[in-house]
Amino acid sequence: MSIRLGYQMPNFSYGVAPKDLFAAVAAQAREAEAAGFDAAFVMDHFYQLPLLGAPSEPMLEAYSTLSGLAAVTERIQLSALVTGNTYRNPALTAKTVTTLDVVSSGRAVLGIGAGWFELEHQAYGFEFGTFTERFERLEEALEIITPMLRGAHSTFDGKWYRTQDAMNEPRVRDDLPIMLGGGGEKKTFALAARFADHLNIICNASELPRKLDALHARLDEAGRDRTSLETSFLAFVIVDEDGDHARKVQADMLRGMGIDDPSALSPAELAQTPADRQFVGTPDEVAEQLQARVLDHGIDGLIVNLVTNGHEPGQVELAGRALAPLVHT
Repeated sequence: MSIRLGYQMPNFSYGVAPKDLFAAVAAQAREAEAAGFDAAFVMDHFYQLPLLGAPSEPMLEAYSTLSGLAAVTERIQLSALVTGNTYRNPALTAKTVTTLDVVSSGRAVLGIGAGWFELEHQAYGFEFGTFTERFERLEEALEIITPMLRGAHSTFDGKWYRTQDAMNEPRVRDDLPIMLGGGGEKKTFALAARFADHLNIICNASELPRKLDALHARLDEAGRDRTSLETSFLAFVIVDEDGDHARKVQADMLRGMGIDDPSALSPAELAQTPADRQFVGTPDEVAEQLQARVLDHGIDGLIVNLVTNGHEPGQVELAGRALAPLVHT
């Protein structure tokens, strides 16, 4: 497995009727495949997230959507970024992602995290618990899921979950990749060092040097070679052949987040805002920013979303053409 360039779809507000929504999603996945992206991702949420829109905006269930995408693509890997562990029994998660792997002829990736969106838990009746409890549950879940993906039976008796000789058949392969997503320097990174093939780091770009130092410490503690865990960074990209138009789109987005004049902020202040994980301008400008602010720190790959316009035909191809040369050598 290698994910050097991924495309995430976090937004389904395309201005189309529900009956036409999946066709717009499928078109993006096919465009990403043709443009050289290694993987396509959807979010595992039931409501839209606070910084991206109102809770009532469209949100498709992740694994139903990914199974549909498996039928309309041929090569691109498919995953949630990331599966919320609290939303499913872990043995069911193993069965679900393995079935996606069968449906897609070996293209599934298990992206997984501890879960965090409390509103969804309250609305849907899932137990939320404390921060510590959610990570206890994720650790136990990985103890169950990992052997089930590798062809072993799972017997586990923990604080939160138990299995007894749990089987997972059929499987296409015994090395279905596990990807953790998040920015937690102690808990998330330690679990990634123990269980993951890939870590998608979610943070502001200015935090990356510290995050990588912490990750290397967790890998050393686990006795794991640093080069054995592939890394990527989640980037919010606003790209347009007209760079001024892209910057206007960003300004409009930031105003919606309560940031009226980013130019009035000092670099230190700006680094504390969502703008610090946004990459904006022409294709060449965006590529230069991602190289300097992300890849030059030692990150292996990029997962990008085009939250403002990815559903518009040609935008995914535009991003892929600019970014693939940065990571595919």
